[in-house]
Amino acid sequence: MEPLLDQGPISPAHADRSNPESMAIDHPLVFVVDDEESVRKALRRLLVASGLKVQIFANGADFLNAVSTQHPDCLVVDLHMPGLSGFDVLRHLMLTGMRVPAIIVTAHDEPETRAQCESVGARRYLCKPLDANVLLDAIREVT
Repeated sequence: MEPLLDQGPISPAHADRSNPESMAIDHPLVFVVDDEESVRKALRRLLVASGLKVQIFANGADFLNAVSTQHPDCLVVDLHMPGLSGFDVLRHLMLTGMRVPAIIVTAHDEPETRAQCESVGARRYLCKPLDANVLLDAIREVT
């Protein structure tokens, strides 16, 4: 079984090893929520290779359980999932006062859906298939 938490390499050029907070800032923790295993794995590989720490979740409920004890620097969440949708997850975060910069990803780009996601705190709205550079730029912008 693969570990759910991967940490990218920390180089001396990017982090002061004597200051743990410096390391956290240089290597943001990104939570990825997607019901498709292949998407989770691909995103984890991309983000870890880019020097980010990553934790993945197969559904919104598992993410909400984890976010009560851990605070990610960024959330990448699929819009359409069984159970809690990405919209439901963001609405829950908003209603409970949790502030997590969020990026919605979806295969179905609809203007009204985009507006709804922004109304519950989505900072970016990206369409699948994801362009790696666009996603990484979005993560950098929100963290």
